[in-house]
Amino acid sequence: MSIKLALLKSGETIVSDVKELVSDDKVCGYLFTKPQVIEVRRSFMLLEEPEQPKSGDLEVSLTSWIVLAKDEKIPVSPDWIVTILDPIETIEKMYEEKVNGKSSEVSFTES
Repeated sequence: MSIKLALLKSGETIVSDVKELVSDDKVCGYLFTKPQVIEVRRSFMLLEEPEQPKSGDLEVSLTSWIVLAKDEKIPVSPDWIVTILDPIETIEKMYEEKVNGKSSEVSFTES
């Protein structure tokens, strides 16, 4: 499995098992298997003391990219892909757990 992050023209960040669709030695598309949209929210803690709100904690969740689709493998045109990258280990583990039927949300602190 080749788990990758794909940034789409729509602004969505997708984590998925990604395979290139090749024809005549040229990439003509990508096949996303069990794609998940990454949603990131920044957590803030408001304190009663006159201190600045603490930031830096992120809440990350994964949801099915096309919720109503029956297919688990979705072809994507290369002109909709801005870039494809390797995810950090936390996201890769989260994806594997999600597609294997386990937890789908995690919190962690930016370093």
